[in-house]
Amino acid sequence: MTVAALPARALTRIPYYLASIRVWESLFALPFAYMGMVLAAGGWPRLSTFIWITLAMAGARTLAMSANRYIHRKEDAANPRTANRHLPKRLLKPWEVALMAAVGLGVFLFAASQLNPLAFALAPVAAVYVVLYSYAKYHTWTCNLLLGWSLAIAPIGAWVAVTGTLEPQAVLLAFAVATWAGGFDILYTCSDYEFDGKYGIHSIPRRFGFKNAFRITRGLHFLSAVSMLALGLWMGLNYFYYIGWAFAVSLLVFESGFLKPDDLSKLNAPFFKYNSGVSMLHLGFTILALVV
Repeated sequence: MTVAALPARALTRIPYYLASIRVWESLFALPFAYMGMVLAAGGWPRLSTFIWITLAMAGARTLAMSANRYIHRKEDAANPRTANRHLPKRLLKPWEVALMAAVGLGVFLFAASQLNPLAFALAPVAAVYVVLYSYAKYHTWTCNLLLGWSLAIAPIGAWVAVTGTLEPQAVLLAFAVATWAGGFDILYTCSDYEFDGKYGIHSIPRRFGFKNAFRITRGLHFLSAVSMLALGLWMGLNYFYYIGWAFAVSLLVFESGFLKPDDLSKLNAPFFKYNSGVSMLHLGFTILALVV
């Protein structure tokens, strides 16, 4: 292939690049980042701040997912659930995924540098964490909780991007996100229970069993709901926030009701949609609470 043909080839592969980092799953974390942004700003921030936060989130997401796919490429090829992903099917090459991670890192660091000194100083720490947590499942059953905290970086980062400081309200919001996402990841890893046992991969379901894993998830989601409620009370938000909170908690309860330890058939596509709904709905009502 000639050098001139490379850009055209890259353009035709853009759908593969986007699909490999599962762009639609960004709907989980991005609304929580925007929640941190609007709460820190007391409304909508400057357009430039919004743009740089969005670009930072896109870069961090690309870095995290590309690194995860690259690090786990051997297990993905061996696991029937993930064998159709782009690396196992050779739709993408390992160097392409590694390059995507590098581009994501560059975008993330540059966007952070455009916000404020603290955001830029903390960006490398966040970047290291979202890469290294992918190795956790080889060593500890707390990997599900560590993944939750990788998503919790989003609202903290957005808060710091707006204010240039790290305040306790941001930590409480991050805790709510970490417990929500960690609980979700526990349920998701239930579908790999047998495979993880054969390959020596750790998780809360492997360590404590299905029934206890479901109990731990419900406990984490309870903590998430209480934390979100406490945040609204702490910040003196109006009734719109609590309407959004009630809807979000109802969706979490609904998820808990239709998923059973002995029936994981409903874990896939609908589950992603419901979790996206939790964060998007709460974001919308949080914005209303600040501007109405």
